[in-house]
Amino acid sequence: MKLLIADDETLTREGLVSSIDWESLGITEIYQADDGVNGLQIARRHKPDIILSDVRMPRMDGIHMAMEIESFLPDASIIFMSGYSDKEYLKAAIKLKAIDYVEKPLDPEEIYTAVKNALFRLEQTMRTRRNENLYSLETSSHLALLLTMPYKEHEEQIVALTDELHIPSASAGCYVTYIVKSAPPRQNNRGVDPRGSRQGHASMNLARCPQELNSMGSNPPRMQEFYADFQKFVSRYHLCAFYIRSHVFYHVFHLMGDHAPSAVTLSEVETFLAEFFEKLGEYYISHGESVSGISHVYQSYASAVVYMQSSFFFAPGTLLDGELLAGCKKEFPKNFSPEHLIHDFSDLLMEKGEDECERFLLSLHDAFSKNAGLLPNQTKDTYYKLFNTLGGCRQKRLLSADTISMDGEENVMDALERCFSFDELHRLLTEKTRLFFQALTNYDPEDSTIFKIKEYVSRHYAKDTLSIKEISEHVYLSASYVCTYFKAQTGQTLNQYLTEYRMERAMQLLADERCQITEISSRVGYHDDNYFSKSFRKFTGLSPSKYREKILG
Repeated sequence: MKLLIADDETLTREGLVSSIDWESLGITEIYQADDGVNGLQIARRHKPDIILSDVRMPRMDGIHMAMEIESFLPDASIIFMSGYSDKEYLKAAIKLKAIDYVEKPLDPEEIYTAVKNALFRLEQTMRTRRNENLYSLETSSHLALLLTMPYKEHEEQIVALTDELHIPSASAGCYVTYIVKSAPPRQNNRGVDPRGSRQGHASMNLARCPQELNSMGSNPPRMQEFYADFQKFVSRYHLCAFYIRSHVFYHVFHLMGDHAPSAVTLSEVETFLAEFFEKLGEYYISHGESVSGISHVYQSYASAVVYMQSSFFFAPGTLLDGELLAGCKKEFPKNFSPEHLIHDFSDLLMEKGEDECERFLLSLHDAFSKNAGLLPNQTKDTYYKLFNTLGGCRQKRLLSADTISMDGEENVMDALERCFSFDELHRLLTEKTRLFFQALTNYDPEDSTIFKIKEYVSRHYAKDTLSIKEISEHVYLSASYVCTYFKAQTGQTLNQYLTEYRMERAMQLLADERCQITEISSRVGYHDDNYFSKSFRKFTGLSPSKYREKILG
C-alpha cells in the first residue's frame, strides 16, 4: 500500500513518518509533499492508496487537492488534518467523502487508528469492485456464449443481458466476430512428438451445448488480464468486445461498435490479437463477416467458424477470411483417391524408390497444402492409411518398429491428433519415410523369429498379463526354447527386453506432464504402481516423479 503525506510543516511530515509503525499497517511506500500542488503531482505519478493531508497549505489547500485527486483516484481514502475548527472545511471534507478528520496537535495513536480504518474500508471497496468486475465479466461472457447460437433461440436472454450491461445500441450496432485457435504448448520431449496434448482438429460444433463452453470465471488469470487489455485497446476505436473461451483452444471475440469498423481498425485488432497469442505458441485467426444488429451476430460467428475449418491446411499464424479462402480451392487430382495413393506409396516403398517417394510426397503436399476445398478429418484419415502402409512395408522388410518409432495403431492416432497443421502432419510422414529408407540401407534384417517376438512385444507391452508363454505361443515355439534362443541372438533375456521396452515407453510418457504417473504405470503394463516405481528407479536411477522433474526442468 502507498501513503501520501501532504503538509507544509516539515517537522509534522517527518514526525508522522518516524513515529508510526507503518509496516504493521501494510504501508510499504510513503511519499511527502509540502503543498497541494506538489501533492497533486505526486498523486498523479505514484497513485497512493491513502492520502493524509493538511487542510490549509500554500498554493493549493488540501480540499482542492483532494477534489483533483478524486477525479483520477476515486477509490483513494483521504484523511484530513487541521488545527482549525472550521465548519466550512469540515463540510467540504464530508462532501468529498473523506473518511476521517483529525485535529492538530496530532496524536500518533489517533493517526494509526484513522489509517487502519481507512485501510479496512479500502479493502472493502476493492473487494466490492472485484466482485462487480467479476460479475460484469461473467455477464459479458454469458452474452458472448449466447451470440454463438441462433438469435431466435435465445432472444429474451440476449436482450436482458444487453440491458444489464447497459448497451442501448445493441440492436442497431455493427458486429464482427473473431476466432483464435491456439495450439497446446509445445514441450521438448525425448523421443516424443513435440506437441503434448490431444487437442484434435475436428471442426467446431455450432450446435454444441452451453456447458461445453468455459465462462470467464474458468479462464486462467492470464486470459482474464488479456481480455481487460483487449477491451481497453478496442475502446480506442469506439468498440467493445465480448469474449468466450470454447473447447479449451478456441477463443471467440465479438466486437461491437456504432459503425462498421474500417479495414485499418480491423488490421490493428488482428495485430493486437496476433502479438498476444504468438507468445503462447502457434495459432490461427479467422474473422467473420461484418453484420448489422445483434440478431445477426451468429451469422458473423458461423462464417468465422467455416473459415477456421480450413486453418489446418495453412501455415500457423495465417489470418483466414472469405477473400483468402475464395482463391484457395484447388481441383483435386483424380488419381489422388486414398486407394490410388496407398497403392502407389506401397509400390515405391517396396521397390526402394527413395527419389520417387520424395517426388510422390512433394506432389501430395502440393495437392493438400492451402486447399480450402478439403476437410481436416478426411485428410487425416488418408494420412493414417499412408502411415499404416509405411508400417506394413516395415514389417515385410523385417525392420524393427524402433527404427521408425511409429509402432502400434494407438501411437499413429496419437501422432495424428497432435499435429496442429497439415505441414506438421506431412513433415511427420516425410520424416518417417526418410527413416524407413535409412533403416533399409543401414540395418541388417533381424532373424525372422526375433523380429516376430519384438513385433509382438511392441503391440502388447501394455498388457500386464503379457507372459513368455504367450509370446512363445505366438511364434509356435516352447517357452524354454524361446528364452534360450532370444538370449543367444540378442545377448539379453526376453524378460530384460520386455522390461527395457516398457521403461523406454514410460520415459516417453513422463515427458508429457499431462500424463499422471498412475496412468503411465497402467499404460506400460504395470497394475501395481509401487512395483512400477521400483522397476523404474532400478532402470533409470530415479523415481518417476524425479525423472519428470529433471527432464521438464
